[in-house]
Amino acid sequence: KVGPSTNPDELKKVIKKINPTNEKGKIILIIRMGAKVIDKLFPPLLKQISDSKLYVVWSCDPMHANTEKARSGFKTRVFKNILSEVKSFFKIHKSHGTYAGGIHLEMTGQNVTECIGGMQKISDKDLSSRYHTHCDPRLNASQSIELAFQIASLLKKIK
Repeated sequence: KVGPSTNPDELKKVIKKINPTNEKGKIILIIRMGAKVIDKLFPPLLKQISDSKLYVVWSCDPMHANTEKARSGFKTRVFKNILSEVKSFFKIHKSHGTYAGGIHLEMTGQNVTECIGGMQKISDKDLSSRYHTHCDPRLNASQSIELAFQIASLLKKIK
């Protein structure tokens, strides 16, 4: 897991220790930067790892660094921040000539109200109506499909 405080030199040491033969596909780095800082912090990190010729698979977890406490007290995530981080992840890879290897999402097919936003316009006041998670807020089915279509559209544009 790679977050805003990740030291690139330390990360390179860990990669070399875990994968001393630099085998392709052996290490997956999961980016958890957050929508507010990914554009600033991820490009230099990506460049340093790429310039070091270390083989890693880059994945994005736009859920965890975008968790916040709503005014109502519920732990939540804002749909537009999740989408923003995913878009940045793909655009940064495109601009560096590298590949985005995956995305980690927390979602459910249930009609929950755990994440704010999306086409359903779930708001802070809606969170209590169907907040069922015991751990982390999940995208509901509608938000998950909306995100999938947004990502597909983005990928067509940056091809």
